[in-house]
Amino acid sequence: MANIMIRQNAAGGLVFYLPKRDLEAAIESIEFDTAEKWGGVLMLENGGSYYVDPIAKPARLPISVRARRLGAAED
Repeated sequence: MANIMIRQNAAGGLVFYLPKRDLEAAIESIEFDTAEKWGGVLMLENGGSYYVDPIAKPARLPISVRARRLGAAED
C-alpha cells in the first residue's frame, strides 16, 4: 500500500498524487461519494485504478490516505 494525496483542482475535480512515483492524475470516478462513505475504487484519467478504504467524506482537501494499486496505467 502506498501513501497518496487527494486534492481538489481549480476546476473542482479531484486529483490523485503518488509522491513515490511523482505520479499526478485526475480522478475520473470514485466508487463511493457520499457524506457517510467516501472512497473505494478510484479510476484515474491515465487508465490506472487504486483502492482507498472507504471513510466518512473529509471536511476539506487535501487529504493523505493509504491506497492499493488495482490496475496499471496505460502508457
